[in-house]
Amino acid sequence: MNSKKRILVWDLPTRLFHWLLVGAVVGLVVTGKVGGNLIDWHGKIGLLVLGLVVFRLVWGIVGSTYARFCQFFPTPAKIATYLKGGWQAPGHNPLGAFSVFALLGVLIFQLLTGLVANDDIAFVGPLYDLVGRDLSNLATGWHRLSVDVLIALIVLHLAAIMFYAHVKKDNLVKPMVRGWKEVDQGEPARGGGALALVVALVIALAAVFAASGVWLPEPPPPPAAVETPSW
Repeated sequence: MNSKKRILVWDLPTRLFHWLLVGAVVGLVVTGKVGGNLIDWHGKIGLLVLGLVVFRLVWGIVGSTYARFCQFFPTPAKIATYLKGGWQAPGHNPLGAFSVFALLGVLIFQLLTGLVANDDIAFVGPLYDLVGRDLSNLATGWHRLSVDVLIALIVLHLAAIMFYAHVKKDNLVKPMVRGWKEVDQGEPARGGGALALVVALVIALAAVFAASGVWLPEPPPPPAAVETPSW
């Protein structure tokens, strides 16, 4: 007899965040690698990713049950339970949680360095004027190096999804699309209502505004050229 029950695991904001982030990160990698005229789009997509990440950080506190960081933070006890085969809770398992936090950490590092980076030609990050040329060059180097770490984490993430699908017969993609999942035990996600959503969106939009640099004063105009007398 099938004792599984269907419950809501991933709320709509979490699912929208996930798939918007997937598309935005692909756009970031492509525009960053191609460069040229696409570098301006790289900067714009970067601001979108910043808004998404800030939203997720807030939603990890005020969102629904399985979106909250405290619910899936990989404590030693949770890791031990998982390794012994006793982990039955819906949502991220402890090893999956490591992947989530690693991806968020590298993305945050990419965003912070990208905001002050430059391409040695015409593009500078929106907060470039706050740090100056030397620190911007240092941040640019870190930004270019850490993208390889990000790509490696994405590859590992995709490999884990394929492993769960083909070896453990556990499709992790379908619940992130539909929201619900069939589980042996667990309660449906609760919380993360309209007020929490508004708070998360407002904070995310405020972060994008701050990162855009539109509030910075305009740079002074270049000094007027001095004409050389013709005599």
